[in-house]
Amino acid sequence: MVLGSTQSSEVVNTARATESGVAVVRRRGGGGAVLLRPGDHLWIEAWIPRGDPLWEADVAVAAEWVGAWWRDALGAKGDDTGELVVHHGRAVPGPYGDLVCFSGRGPGEVFLADRKVMGISQWRSREGSLFHTCAYAHWDPRPLIDLLDIGSPRREALLRDLPRAAAGILDHGVVGGPGVGTGGPGVGAGPAQGPVSLPVLQETLLTTFATWEKDAPPQPV
Repeated sequence: MVLGSTQSSEVVNTARATESGVAVVRRRGGGGAVLLRPGDHLWIEAWIPRGDPLWEADVAVAAEWVGAWWRDALGAKGDDTGELVVHHGRAVPGPYGDLVCFSGRGPGEVFLADRKVMGISQWRSREGSLFHTCAYAHWDPRPLIDLLDIGSPRREALLRDLPRAAAGILDHGVVGGPGVGTGGPGVGAGPAQGPVSLPVLQETLLTTFATWEKDAPPQPV
């Protein structure tokens, strides 16, 4: 369980976490909790020093290129439920943003038909910016909700609303555009041929990051 930098550790049911073998840690960036289990997610961090062409002084704008980078690696389109889009503007935590990262909306995050596909947490210092990015292979919020120390009414609300708040990249045909096919990593490698693994998407992101340049802003939500 990864908590945001300012999130209280009291949101976690520590007894249940210990019983389940779940370690509770804290990231540098803010936002709500995420639960990371082996094989169910892709977590990539990007460090951008001041003076780098990707550096942005405006916090709200700084993460937009990160979303565009992910969106292009994912193929720019999802299934017939809509386009992958990058959120512009200020953060919109929503009713559960203080608890769960994937329930809110932040600058640079990627969405498919209003469902979050990739979440971002940002930490800044005098030296630069660190971006934590995460996407799930399959979105199932129940294991995370089970570890929260909250009352029954709010737990019931989370169980009702969170399944519709996000989408796994393998759940809705999100992956399958340029760069994630069996032809190899990199934009232009051709469409996907059959199932796509998280390691292939990771390789695509790491390969394209080396040459990524900010260009036209992504389509706003």
